Amino acid sequence: MQPFEIFTIVSHFLFTLTLGWYLILNMQWYSYKIERVLFRHKRYTWHILYFLVPLVTYYLAGDWFWLYFYAGLLPALFVWYRKIDKKLVYTARVKRFFLFLAFGVLFEDMLCLTSNKCHLLGVILPLLFALAASYLFEKILFLGFKKEARKKLDAMPALKIVAITASYGKTSIKNFLHQILAKEFNTYMTPRSVNTLGGLMKDVNDDLPADTQIYIAEAGARERGDIDEIAKFLQHDYAVVGNIGPQHIEYFKTLENIRNTKMEILNSPKLKKAFIHESAHVKPDDRVILFGDNIKNIHTTLEGLSFDLEIDGRTEHFEAPILGAFNAVNITAAILVARELGMDMEAIRRAVARLQPVEHRLQKIEAGGKIIIDDSFNGNLEGMTASYDLVQSYPGKKILITPGIVESDEASNIKLAQKIDEVFDTVIITGTVNAEVLATHIKHAKKVILREKSRLEETLARETQPGDLILFSNDAPTFM
Repeated sequence: MQPFEIFTIVSHFLFTLTLGWYLILNMQWYSYKIERVLFRHKRYTWHILYFLVPLVTYYLAGDWFWLYFYAGLLPALFVWYRKIDKKLVYTARVKRFFLFLAFGVLFEDMLCLTSNKCHLLGVILPLLFALAASYLFEKILFLGFKKEARKKLDAMPALKIVAITASYGKTSIKNFLHQILAKEFNTYMTPRSVNTLGGLMKDVNDDLPADTQIYIAEAGARERGDIDEIAKFLQHDYAVVGNIGPQHIEYFKTLENIRNTKMEILNSPKLKKAFIHESAHVKPDDRVILFGDNIKNIHTTLEGLSFDLEIDGRTEHFEAPILGAFNAVNITAAILVARELGMDMEAIRRAVARLQPVEHRLQKIEAGGKIIIDDSFNGNLEGMTASYDLVQSYPGKKILITPGIVESDEASNIKLAQKIDEVFDTVIITGTVNAEVLATHIKHAKKVILREKSRLEETLARETQPGDLILFSNDAPTFM
């Protein structure tokens, strides 16, 4: 074998793995759904620059392609990868994908040694083989893990399970409920924002303690049927449906589809009671308790929240060191479940008074003489505008950092822009997905469009000073 032939085969191997690396990175961003990578992506220019152009050039440029690969594509990918904020996590699934891909490339290159048409099919067949083999293997593993997780839950007959869903606020409800119940029960909740069937199965198998009395699980969805699968897997005793709104409407198309998907949480065969926010527009019955209009006299400041709640035929007053008027709904949901599980009202009141804020959800930080409100995990119109109301009375300069509302409609972002104009002196718009609509409808506040978040620190150093209030409102990864 000639040296150039060896160089070509090694380079072909590296190039195929490079395209596979770009593909699996995007797959991981979009929950390993190839249709979402192809049809829901926000940065199609990346697909063109880092996948389509290299693929076409590979077939058209002949031996000159390797000059482009080593001197052009690899350096460009290196620079691009350093700028994005959501790196590839080398999970077991990702490693298996690369194993399948490497096998496919090596098999093809072995055939090349006995053929004069070495790269007629090039990188396409190994990539297709790796995708197909990975999907099949993960499906087999998935079914095994699901059976194992269900077996573990069945072995805990005294366990009570609470499943929580909402368009927004479900993670806060989960955290508040966990903090309240933990005063009297061995309580475990799903970590961070784990809310898919696969994530819940892994959580049950790997982390659910055997002595848990109450398991609090979060249920999310990107399409119809997602929550139905979770409900039939968990077989939870209690359900909570928080605020329902147009979050992820680009996937569901209509608010009615969103509502119907959230209501799949009632499909648990063991369901005893469900606490549902009035935005779901359902009728109460023996199993369904509505809440929302029983919350009165909400008062919120930069120090905390207070409200009255009509419950058990009485009006109860609650105070919490939690920011944001909308959190009265989330805390109420937690109170109702805690009361249903037998906690005394005074014990609940004391627990509410000691609630800790959920990280990145209206979390107040003071640094360098500046007040920083980290609300970067709040991504809906109601919650974002409520946080703007919260800081409106602050006497100093107010700076907002936001990408707008992602996975929502233009009308919501127009309303957001109008609210921004009422409150803030400066707005730093991050990313590109909503930059145009926000910049067009923000008329008075100073606008700084930051397409690369890597420049945020220097921008804040230039635009802020001690005494300013900085609100991080929603966050979106670079690929959004």
